[in-house]
Amino acid sequence: MNKSTFFALGLVIILGCSSSKNINNSSFSFEEKTLIMNADSLKPMRVYKITNPKDSLLLRTKSAPITPNLKDPVLQNFIRRLYATVRDSMSMGVGIAAPQVGILKNIIWVQRFDKENLPFEVYLNPKIVNYSKKKQTVREGCLSIPNRSDTLNSRSFSVSIEYDTMSSGHKTETVDGFTSVIFQHEIDHLNGILYLDHLQREAVNTKNNNHSLP
Repeated sequence: MNKSTFFALGLVIILGCSSSKNINNSSFSFEEKTLIMNADSLKPMRVYKITNPKDSLLLRTKSAPITPNLKDPVLQNFIRRLYATVRDSMSMGVGIAAPQVGILKNIIWVQRFDKENLPFEVYLNPKIVNYSKKKQTVREGCLSIPNRSDTLNSRSFSVSIEYDTMSSGHKTETVDGFTSVIFQHEIDHLNGILYLDHLQREAVNTKNNNHSLP
């Protein structure tokens, strides 16, 4: 998700090291492992764009669950590189999802504008279990949709989410305001959905409503 009027420094989680023997027990495919481990944890990854046909196909693919594992060096390296990507000067986003860098796993980073110091936090297997009926209007952009931003009116004001942590904990919470939009945007990515899909749906609904007027 593009950074617009919001700017803050994020906080990086520090993950423990693990021996390379655990690589073979990773939840990632061979291709994903190769992509993740071709550079160290400080190296940003390439952001996939819808302007590239192959990238676009992957961005439209649903991701798979990830097994939390503190001893998995691939997972540790990927989480750090995903953070490096969203904070890279070429991106400077407020959130990012694993599919945006070519990894079809349910992992996202979100900047928490609802918390002190506006930290970045990582979430494994996040899903939204409830959307508020109350909506909010917000302007959205996307790191995978270059040179564009649009105003959406259909994002819920608050959402209830559940997710896993790296320590294998499972948590639930309710988030509202702009931070809830980031969660909605990034979890959409895990399901192969782009904000343009919501924009198109809004346009269709507006057209149908106009046709129903006397």
